[in-house]
Amino acid sequence: MNEDYPGLKLLLSYEVRPEAIQDYRQFVLQRYIPEMQGMGFQISEAWHTAYGDAPNRLIGFVCRDRATLDDLLASETWFTLNEQMATYVTDFSYKVVPYRGIFQL
Repeated sequence: MNEDYPGLKLLLSYEVRPEAIQDYRQFVLQRYIPEMQGMGFQISEAWHTAYGDAPNRLIGFVCRDRATLDDLLASETWFTLNEQMATYVTDFSYKVVPYRGIFQL
């Protein structure tokens, strides 16, 4: 991604279940991120909120174009990944924003 073609950012937010933290980490690092990369996304950031009312995780993925995003959101892989993620997290949500190369909510 560069300034000439900013692309799109997919922002995921959720609360990790405290009792599932180890399994969550393993799942995200060994399955979620590699699957997303295989579908044309790169991780842009991962944030942990230690204090306050915000979800305790915010993860950003970027892609080059709308077709890549649409393919992901319509795929069985997307649904399966998030179904599996639900065993480790609560309050999962996502949104799509134009990629600006900076922290975004």
